[in-house]
Amino acid sequence: MVLKKYKCDLKSCTLCLSCNKEWLPAIDANRKVFHLKKGQMLFKEGDEVKGMFFIHSGLIKVHKRWDEEKEMILRFANKGAIVGHRGLGSDTVYPVSGTALASTEVCFIDMDFFTATLKVNPDYMYKLLMFFASELKESEKRMRNLAHMSTKGRIAYALITLQEKFGKDENGYLNIVLSRQDLASYTGTTYETLFKMMNEFSAENILRFSEKKIEIMNAKKLALVIEGQQ
Repeated sequence: MVLKKYKCDLKSCTLCLSCNKEWLPAIDANRKVFHLKKGQMLFKEGDEVKGMFFIHSGLIKVHKRWDEEKEMILRFANKGAIVGHRGLGSDTVYPVSGTALASTEVCFIDMDFFTATLKVNPDYMYKLLMFFASELKESEKRMRNLAHMSTKGRIAYALITLQEKFGKDENGYLNIVLSRQDLASYTGTTYETLFKMMNEFSAENILRFSEKKIEIMNAKKLALVIEGQQ
């Protein structure tokens, strides 16, 4: 990571938007901005927790080792999102890793200052609590899907979820560009199986591709796959 001299506008991330305005000068004085190149790791599973990261621009994948050769991607985080929060609690190490999927800039807040921020900003603490609750529900949903949903259904669910979260670009493609390997890791399947299923979706005119970009052409059909009706 490269430490940047300039800082963000104090208007982009959940921390700045939710804290008292009187607290913003303290945030400004205690933050650092880092730049990561695509592929650089922000923090690693097992590393000591030193603070929280808020994404100013770019994209981070949060992932965990599945075994020695595989990983499970838990979520993707873009502008404004917090990452590193899974390291909060009595344990002092990150249970997951964070890696940049594009050129990314993050604001870093050390743990002591982050704890102080929570104590004097109840609105932000409440919003963080709601975020934890939402993330827990989504994690439980994904674990249920891994256990009970077909591979094709999991891929369909992931694509619809990504479109709901990141939206579409001006040409109708998902506003997030992922490698097929990352998409496979996100859906809990292999690259080969994902490639086969994506080709089936394409043959059924459900999806369209332009290099790594994906367009959902028929969301209703994709929803039927999730429901197990097709």
